[in-house]
Amino acid sequence: HAKRRMRIFQFFKKKPDVELAAMTDGRCIPLEQVNDPVFSGKALGDGVAIIPADCVIAAPCDGTLSMLADTLHAFGMTRDDGLELMVHIGIDTVALKGEGFEALVPQGTKVKKGDPLIRFDAALMKEKGIDMTTMLILLNPAQYHFKMLAEGQQVKKSVDTVIECSR
Repeated sequence: HAKRRMRIFQFFKKKPDVELAAMTDGRCIPLEQVNDPVFSGKALGDGVAIIPADCVIAAPCDGTLSMLADTLHAFGMTRDDGLELMVHIGIDTVALKGEGFEALVPQGTKVKKGDPLIRFDAALMKEKGIDMTTMLILLNPAQYHFKMLAEGQQVKKSVDTVIECSR
């Protein structure tokens, strides 16, 4: 009977409305461990960070590329349900003024989870000693209940869920 009750319980357990996938391969860490007080203090919002093992940053979910920084170090996405998020690539990368970054799609594009959006030159970043920790920030979290997953784990771009959100 216990197994049957468990299945019934699983049936009623609310599935998350949104699953945000890893935007790059690497190690997922809590925002508190990011080497920048703006992110570790959650001034822009809550989320997770990934220390990238790859130089391509992908869409964490389906949505519209609603903002692309002129310097290409950050982008914003809006899902059809209104969830807004930002991906910020590296620490203090705005100072590069776009050097070493390449946009793979233009602002305003409808994208699917896993679509490559930005590529960065890993060799250049290493040469300049830049911390490429990449943050995924929820910009309107008050409308959602969310939980972080995979902190401290290796994650695979577009495969592993790093944040679950429910309304």
